Amino acid sequence: MIAILGVPAHAQQPGLVEGLPNDSKQAVRVLTATFKPGDKTVYHSHRFPVTVYVVEGTFTLDLKDRPPLTVRAGEAMVEPPNVAMVGYNPSATEPTKVVIFYVSTPDTPFLDPLHH
Repeated sequence: MIAILGVPAHAQQPGLVEGLPNDSKQAVRVLTATFKPGDKTVYHSHRFPVTVYVVEGTFTLDLKDRPPLTVRAGEAMVEPPNVAMVGYNPSATEPTKVVIFYVSTPDTPFLDPLHH
Protein backbone atom coordinates (compact mmCIF):
# COMPACT_ATOMS: atom_id res chain seq x y z
CA MET A 1 0.00 0.00 0.00
CA ILE A 2 1.25 3.48 -0.90
CA ALA A 3 0.51 6.48 1.30
CA ILE A 4 0.03 9.84 -0.41
CA LEU A 5 -0.26 12.73 2.04
CA GLY A 6 -1.65 10.28 4.58
CA VAL A 7 -4.04 8.80 2.00
CA PRO A 8 -3.75 5.05 1.43
CA ALA A 9 -3.92 4.35 -2.30
CA HIS A 10 -4.39 0.64 -2.88
CA ALA A 11 -2.09 -0.65 -5.64
CA GLN A 12 -1.71 2.71 -7.39
CA GLN A 13 1.19 5.05 -8.06
CA PRO A 14 1.34 8.34 -6.11
CA GLY A 15 -1.16 10.83 -7.50
CA LEU A 16 -2.56 8.42 -10.11
CA VAL A 17 -6.04 6.93 -10.19
CA GLU A 18 -7.14 4.44 -12.82
CA GLY A 19 -10.66 4.18 -14.21
CA LEU A 20 -11.88 7.79 -14.16
CA PRO A 21 -14.35 8.69 -16.90
CA ASN A 22 -12.93 10.37 -19.98
CA ASP A 23 -16.16 11.55 -21.63
CA SER A 24 -16.51 15.22 -22.57
CA LYS A 25 -18.73 15.72 -19.45
CA GLN A 26 -18.60 14.17 -15.98
CA ALA A 27 -20.92 14.22 -13.01
CA VAL A 28 -19.30 15.07 -9.67
CA ARG A 29 -21.06 13.91 -6.51
CA VAL A 30 -20.11 14.70 -2.93
CA LEU A 31 -22.07 12.62 -0.43
CA THR A 32 -22.02 12.13 3.32
CA ALA A 33 -22.84 9.00 5.26
CA THR A 34 -23.02 8.02 8.91
CA PHE A 35 -22.58 4.39 9.94
CA LYS A 36 -23.83 3.31 13.35
CA PRO A 37 -21.63 0.78 15.17
CA GLY A 38 -21.57 -2.42 13.09
CA ASP A 39 -23.43 -0.91 10.09
CA LYS A 40 -22.48 -2.29 6.66
CA THR A 41 -23.08 -1.25 3.08
CA VAL A 42 -24.71 -3.65 0.66
CA TYR A 43 -22.36 -5.92 -1.30
CA HIS A 44 -21.64 -3.80 -4.38
CA SER A 45 -19.24 -2.38 -6.95
CA HIS A 46 -18.72 1.04 -8.50
CA ARG A 47 -18.18 1.75 -12.19
CA PHE A 48 -15.61 4.45 -11.40
CA PRO A 49 -13.22 5.07 -8.46
CA VAL A 50 -14.75 6.40 -5.25
CA THR A 51 -12.79 8.44 -2.72
CA VAL A 52 -13.86 8.07 0.91
CA TYR A 53 -12.65 10.55 3.53
CA VAL A 54 -13.27 9.53 7.15
CA VAL A 55 -14.40 12.47 9.28
CA GLU A 56 -15.04 10.50 12.46
CA GLY A 57 -14.43 6.92 13.56
CA THR A 58 -13.06 4.06 11.45
CA PHE A 59 -14.15 2.63 8.10
CA THR A 60 -13.16 -0.78 6.75
CA LEU A 61 -13.55 -1.93 3.17
CA ASP A 62 -13.55 -5.64 2.33
CA LEU A 63 -12.60 -6.05 -1.33
CA LYS A 64 -13.05 -9.33 -3.22
CA ASP A 65 -9.75 -11.21 -3.51
CA ARG A 66 -7.80 -8.40 -1.80
CA PRO A 67 -6.84 -7.63 1.79
CA PRO A 68 -9.24 -5.37 3.74
CA LEU A 69 -8.46 -1.65 3.91
CA THR A 70 -9.08 0.32 7.10
CA VAL A 71 -8.92 4.10 7.42
CA ARG A 72 -9.42 6.29 10.45
CA ALA A 73 -10.57 9.85 11.05
CA GLY A 74 -8.46 12.25 8.99
CA GLU A 75 -7.53 9.60 6.40
CA ALA A 76 -8.95 8.73 2.98
CA MET A 77 -8.98 5.78 0.59
CA VAL A 78 -9.71 5.27 -3.07
CA GLU A 79 -12.12 2.43 -3.76
CA PRO A 80 -11.20 0.79 -7.08
CA PRO A 81 -13.78 0.48 -9.86
CA ASN A 82 -15.36 -2.83 -10.88
CA VAL A 83 -14.34 -4.68 -7.71
CA ALA A 84 -16.95 -6.33 -5.46
CA MET A 85 -16.87 -4.88 -1.95
CA VAL A 86 -18.63 -4.19 1.31
CA GLY A 87 -17.77 -1.30 3.63
CA TYR A 88 -18.51 -1.17 7.33
CA ASN A 89 -17.99 0.45 10.69
CA PRO A 90 -15.95 -2.06 12.70
CA SER A 91 -16.62 -0.37 16.05
CA ALA A 92 -19.08 -1.83 18.53
CA THR A 93 -19.58 1.56 20.21
CA GLU A 94 -18.59 4.53 18.03
CA PRO A 95 -20.27 5.92 14.87
CA THR A 96 -18.35 6.51 11.64
CA LYS A 97 -18.90 9.58 9.47
CA VAL A 98 -17.54 9.79 5.93
CA VAL A 99 -17.52 12.17 2.99
CA ILE A 100 -17.64 10.42 -0.40
CA PHE A 101 -16.41 11.89 -3.69
CA TYR A 102 -17.55 10.23 -6.92
CA VAL A 103 -16.76 11.36 -10.46
CA SER A 104 -18.67 9.46 -13.15
CA THR A 105 -20.26 9.76 -16.53
CA PRO A 106 -23.63 11.54 -16.28
CA ASP A 107 -26.57 9.38 -15.15
CA THR A 108 -24.33 6.56 -13.87
CA PRO A 109 -25.68 4.97 -10.67
CA PHE A 110 -23.51 5.50 -7.60
CA LEU A 111 -23.26 1.77 -7.01
CA ASP A 112 -24.30 -1.53 -8.51
CA PRO A 113 -25.69 -3.99 -5.91
CA LEU A 114 -24.22 -7.49 -6.25
CA HIS A 115 -25.18 -10.93 -4.97
CA HIS A 116 -22.62 -13.18 -3.32
